[in-house]
Amino acid sequence: MRLRTSLVYILILCFFVMILPANNALAAPGVSARSAIVIEQESGRVLFGKREHEVRRIASITKIMTAILAIESGKMEEKVKVSKNAEGTEGSSLYLVAGEKIPLEDLVYGLMLRSGNDAAVAIAEHVGGSIDGFVYMMNQKAEEIGMKNTIFSNPHGLDDHEEHYSTAYDMAMLTKYAMQNEQYQEISGTKVYRSPHPEEKWDRVWKNKNKLLTGLYSNSTGGKTGYTKRAKRTLVSTASKDEMNLIAVTLNAPSDWNDHIAMFEFGFDHFDLVKILKQGTLSKLEDSFYKDKVYYNHDFVYPVQGKEREQFQVELKLLKPDPSKWKSPEDIPVPVGKAIVYLGEDVIGEQAIFFETESMPAPKKSIFDLFKSLFFSFLGADFYG
Repeated sequence: MRLRTSLVYILILCFFVMILPANNALAAPGVSARSAIVIEQESGRVLFGKREHEVRRIASITKIMTAILAIESGKMEEKVKVSKNAEGTEGSSLYLVAGEKIPLEDLVYGLMLRSGNDAAVAIAEHVGGSIDGFVYMMNQKAEEIGMKNTIFSNPHGLDDHEEHYSTAYDMAMLTKYAMQNEQYQEISGTKVYRSPHPEEKWDRVWKNKNKLLTGLYSNSTGGKTGYTKRAKRTLVSTASKDEMNLIAVTLNAPSDWNDHIAMFEFGFDHFDLVKILKQGTLSKLEDSFYKDKVYYNHDFVYPVQGKEREQFQVELKLLKPDPSKWKSPEDIPVPVGKAIVYLGEDVIGEQAIFFETESMPAPKKSIFDLFKSLFFSFLGADFYG
């Protein structure tokens, strides 16, 4: 009897062992969204994707494009006169009044935090001269960024045009671009904003609709919510942990808050940032002309998992020195070459190489960097390049 009982326990144990993932690093997060993606912000590497290239309606995450165009316009301090057209915009609203004048900066805060459709129209008319003019700017910027499966037809994302759509991947690329702008970062990550009312003694107070930012997820740094009857729930959000910055996008997601937390945790748990090339002088060069005279002006870091660390290769391509033309350091081309970084057989990035001159000196190492280099040298470790 005891033998039979023991065999039953062994069989049960074997069953659970068989159904558990063989490698936790490969266990992808479960998400409710029809389309989803999470990328590492600096490199753009896709850490997880689900139908990320399928075209779908995007609702108010459209406003990320509206916001970055407004910020880049250089008009953020200008006063915008609200039109009757803007005042009458349907859907979520800041309750702007036709004829009132409000700083463009305040409109962008209202656009991002409270998803004001009236703010989107007011911004478009001021920055683009008209809604059509602004939509042209939106599509021009989308092409510039490389959003290959996107068409914008309005500045707010309402379902008033059939030709207004994007993909999870394209929206991640847009957010990657926008997050390079410090003012966008600040606005996207603001929880509450006060805007003085021009005709009242009280301020307009806008609280961010992004629940990840306002309490659900401690690593959240910002984002934009969206919803229409046709698009359903859409969400773009950003998060940071241990110097790794991630961007997540979901389209048509019944449980978007949980989807984003699951994708972020997957990224943070299974990927590490590795410094492939380090800022500073390249010392391991045989060419006497270049040795100890060329440098990288910034680090090249990349998210990796597991044994991928062993698969990196770096190919250096430097111009052949030309003594007849390069008579002084100032005559040397800028840049003088590049490093091509491979992960396995795939090119994952390039980094410019510069020749050190008085006008373009190599970055100076801090005391901490010098100590760290000595420490890793003592351990026998080194970086690529």
